[in-house]
Amino acid sequence: MYEIKPVAGRDYPRTWVEFEDWFVSDEACTAYLEQLRWPTGFCCPACAVMDTPGRATRGRLICRACRHQSSVTAGTIFDKTRTSLRVWFAAAWYITNQKQGVSALGLQRVLGLSSYQTAWAMLHRFRRAMVRPERDLLAGTVEVDEIYLALRRGTGVKHKRPGSRGHDGSHLVTVAVAVEVHQPTGFGRIRLRRVQGPTLDSLLPFVREHIAPGTKVHTDGSAI
Repeated sequence: MYEIKPVAGRDYPRTWVEFEDWFVSDEACTAYLEQLRWPTGFCCPACAVMDTPGRATRGRLICRACRHQSSVTAGTIFDKTRTSLRVWFAAAWYITNQKQGVSALGLQRVLGLSSYQTAWAMLHRFRRAMVRPERDLLAGTVEVDEIYLALRRGTGVKHKRPGSRGHDGSHLVTVAVAVEVHQPTGFGRIRLRRVQGPTLDSLLPFVREHIAPGTKVHTDGSAI
């Protein structure tokens, strides 16, 4: 039986060396995740009985009361994945230790994944999991603007407004952006959302949903 070193929910590897010491195998990662998910002991998701589960192949946990089979990854971002749990943990450590953000290509390179699609899917799951359902509204001083994203491959981000001279905007989508501005310099939290267009009717709902009342909002002459 693997004797886990860190306490789940309290201890976090500060360095890559520490990560490798703590999570040497999938079994170590499973033990950590099990402790994190059931800190007071296994609780059957079917009958809610708390008891030491039976253990079957492929990491399945069997409730001794109702014989329901489950796993520590069921209902998590690791559910139904063929990727090693240790690779998932390594990806989590890497993503949360990068100050400039992480791309799927970069994640693929660091983890040595053979498939870009696997790296993209992992990063997408992590990004969704890191969004708090009830996030605080932006406050203080907030700058609001819109940008235009090109749908055609290779055309990049467009900052021109559709309709300007020599510019075909038929392939562009409008994205509203709000960012907290810190004084004297720097930026805080950011919110983005695709909107129908740079109109008052499209942008005001975005502002009301993401910016706290009483906030000083700056724009550069946009519709709001």
